[in-house]
Amino acid sequence: MPFPDSVAHLVQLDVPLASYLWLGVGGPARYYAEPTTRDELLTLVHAAIQSSVPIRILGGGSNVLAREAGFDGLVMSMSAAALSSVTVNDTRLTAGGGAKLAHVVTHAVGAGLGGLEHLLGIPGTIAGAVVGNASADGRDIGSVTAEIEVVHHDGTIAKIRGDEAQFSHRRSELGGMIVLQSTFQLDRRETAALTKRMQKLWIVRGAARPRGVMRIAMPFIDPDGFTAESLIADIGLAGIREGGMSLSSEHPHFLVADDSATSADCLKLIQRVREQVLLQTGIDLQTNLQIW
Repeated sequence: MPFPDSVAHLVQLDVPLASYLWLGVGGPARYYAEPTTRDELLTLVHAAIQSSVPIRILGGGSNVLAREAGFDGLVMSMSAAALSSVTVNDTRLTAGGGAKLAHVVTHAVGAGLGGLEHLLGIPGTIAGAVVGNASADGRDIGSVTAEIEVVHHDGTIAKIRGDEAQFSHRRSELGGMIVLQSTFQLDRRETAALTKRMQKLWIVRGAARPRGVMRIAMPFIDPDGFTAESLIADIGLAGIREGGMSLSSEHPHFLVADDSATSADCLKLIQRVREQVLLQTGIDLQTNLQIW
């Protein structure tokens, strides 16, 4: 497809996605771009829409599984400084969609603002956290979200109030939209106390991940009132393997990929686990992974 001259130099063809994703599997994106400004991002979006080319936004890559056939569309990263900035105005914090959630949390804590620190240790970007209503310790990001600026499917830009996003358990009505930035209503707290809490959470959540492996992902959403880890462990599925993909024996809510892993292995393993959990507990585990 033709891209406008102002952004054509940003577009790469047939870029392998595996190196951008935590699981390290997957084929190429037909088009890949890293816009450096808001205008470049919007120009790329409008060009793709006009040519009926599907768009995906690549965040941290922690919850994306790309098939070996690749993605026949435009994949964009919003990691550029102009698209991932963080600013504070009194008790409101605004973060670009590409900002790392961990960076936003530490920025808020440094400013003496509470309301996001419990999310420390959750990988990904602000855009992904808001769309998926990231939660921890019984609190979600939607509860402090005041406003989200998005690009709709038709390319129009809109600002949505937090209460219009219909946040629920690990869900929102923002799916398919591009989150340009989000504003959070936080509250004043003592920086030292926030920092201490953040450090404790970092230690605890670091210990809850598989050790000595790099290619991992969390494939399931914790059902309301349960954890995927306990459900999987209780029915004896810890360590289960499908080809080059397995569930961690130590922390079975994590997928672990070895050098031979494929997206097909991952999908088969997820399906096996879901079937067994449903059969033995009556709970239908929902997937946390985006399948491209």
